[in-house]
Amino acid sequence: MLPEIFKIGPVTIHSFGMALAVAFLLIAWLLGRECRRRGRSPDLGGNVTLAAMIGGVVGAKIYYLIDHGTETLRDPLGSIFSGSGLTYYGGLIGGAIAVILVARRNRIPLDVMGDIGAPFLALGYGVGRIGCFLNGDDYGKPTESWFGMAFPKGQPPTPPGVEVIPTQAIESAAGLALFAFLWSVRKRWEARPGRLFGAYLVLAGLERFLVEYLRTNEPVGPLTAAQWMSAALVSVGIWLLIRSARAPSRA
Repeated sequence: MLPEIFKIGPVTIHSFGMALAVAFLLIAWLLGRECRRRGRSPDLGGNVTLAAMIGGVVGAKIYYLIDHGTETLRDPLGSIFSGSGLTYYGGLIGGAIAVILVARRNRIPLDVMGDIGAPFLALGYGVGRIGCFLNGDDYGKPTESWFGMAFPKGQPPTPPGVEVIPTQAIESAAGLALFAFLWSVRKRWEARPGRLFGAYLVLAGLERFLVEYLRTNEPVGPLTAAQWMSAALVSVGIWLLIRSARAPSRA
């Protein structure tokens, strides 16, 4: 665990914040190159990244505060300004809204914008989960397996002598693997807009749906809130894949 990297006077640099910064810098650089390759201004990459960063962080925090209403009411300022407490689906919703506004302003079809951004959603998730791992939050259920880990200074800390499943590491590896896959096929698939984004929704949704069985989130009916959201994203992804397959190629 390394929740705090270093301090500069009263300012603390948190590992989670550093991971987010690294993720957005990588995304801005690669997205600029991808926009140039597609014949668009490289500045679009910076605008999209900035919009996704602001919308994603705000959306993730709002989702977390609502989802943890009791903790928020008990310590509202501490919950809002803590170094953790950012949820993936909240970030995805907030970031998506912000990117849609940028796409509309630049007159870019939403299916094309989704395809451009799909690999970078996976990359941001993979790198961001490294920050969760270093911060010691979003871990899984107790385990006695060899891969179990303790987070004595986590948020919340694991009980003494208890090891848990490091689901953050699993999700980080899955996110980076998904980025590698989407990045490798993006040129072959771009003739059918919506295909790349549809594949992202299906694969990312399945990953989160399955990982939820290793975590401790309370169910809402037969599934957790994240699993319900995952099922919705997988359904949308399948619809996009079918739609892109039936549409004429734009090669």
